[in-house]
Amino acid sequence: MSIERLRAIMVALRDPRKGCPWDREQSWASIAPHTLEEAYELADAIERGDAQDVRDELGDLLFQVVFQARIAEEQGLFDFDDVAATISDKLERRHPHVFGGDTVRSADEQTAAWERHKAAERIAAGSPAGVLDGITLGLPALTRAAKLGRRAAGVHFDWATPSDVLDKVAEECAELQSALEAGSSEAVTEEIGDLLFSVVQLARHVGTDPEAALRAANSKFERRFRRMEAWLAAEGRAPRDAGPDELEALWARAKQEPG
Repeated sequence: MSIERLRAIMVALRDPRKGCPWDREQSWASIAPHTLEEAYELADAIERGDAQDVRDELGDLLFQVVFQARIAEEQGLFDFDDVAATISDKLERRHPHVFGGDTVRSADEQTAAWERHKAAERIAAGSPAGVLDGITLGLPALTRAAKLGRRAAGVHFDWATPSDVLDKVAEECAELQSALEAGSSEAVTEEIGDLLFSVVQLARHVGTDPEAALRAANSKFERRFRRMEAWLAAEGRAPRDAGPDELEALWARAKQEPG
């Protein structure tokens, strides 16, 4: 099987005598940033709809899992089979409507049931039972804000409609304006955070992933700015050679281009 071949390659790379010096030196901590990078590269490939890159990036991410599991196996903690068994058990346990006798009627109902299962598991494991417990601090801030909002919504601490959240966004904009006028950098930072958090909750209410929405906005800005650079380069100039009015005109032109 391909997974067994990958595991054998990982063993060879970590061999103390004949393996790769770089691979032998790695630990959970040193590999973690690479794991995050591979996850983001996979997300980028999916965003671009490039099937070949998605396949390649899935392989890179799988290698990270095998790598981390091998490090644990060397320490006598667990191995890849244990990782696979743990996630298999969890999926079966949290899908009683598929592998048991429960019934759910919608994705929303299943999401609520999933959160209940997670909460019950945390309590059974002796973990704190707070509504917001277990939301990883290391998540991207936008993703964590959305998760915090969903957890709070699970106990009915939420706005009723997207329009209500939009009103909150407007309120936070007004408070940011007041902080800017007061000249308090600390207050400005706090209000920008509040505004971002409110915008994330608006995205949650309308069913939009804020990370994906911001990635798309970043890509759009980059495409349009590169068009501006290309037009200026055709004249032997760079953006720094153009004034604000010209740049604004070029930006308006770029927005009219397809894509």
